[in-house]
Amino acid sequence: PKSTDCCNRILNLMYSATAWATVADNAASTPLTNVYVGLHTALLTAATNSQAESEVAYTNYARQPVARSTGWAAGSGGSTNNVALLQFPQSGATGATLHTVSTGTTVSGATPVWHYGALNSPITIGAAASITPQFLAAALTITET
Repeated sequence: PKSTDCCNRILNLMYSATAWATVADNAASTPLTNVYVGLHTALLTAATNSQAESEVAYTNYARQPVARSTGWAAGSGGSTNNVALLQFPQSGATGATLHTVSTGTTVSGATPVWHYGALNSPITIGAAASITPQFLAAALTITET
């Protein structure tokens, strides 16, 4: 286990690009500017090594960027959350059932999963149902343990 302060510092470093003095900083020549949120059709596990694993592929779907500079609340109590509405594209001609959400570092491809979690209940997107998956402000909570 880690202390709550350590969890908050890890979250702030990853999601808000806040330096952790003498431990980690954001001094890369091209630092990551967004965290990408993805949706999945199966439950992910700790063995999941790719954000592309079981990633949904409904028509119009794309991972959504959340700015590290302004998109996440400061770590508190070992958790952070999105500060604004996070909305995915509206579904089109194909559908899927969504079970899991994940965060990672790129808009597409087999990139590492930072955090993942099951949705409170699966969301079924039928073909041509015109559903727009979304997380209201503060509804996507990420906890570091």
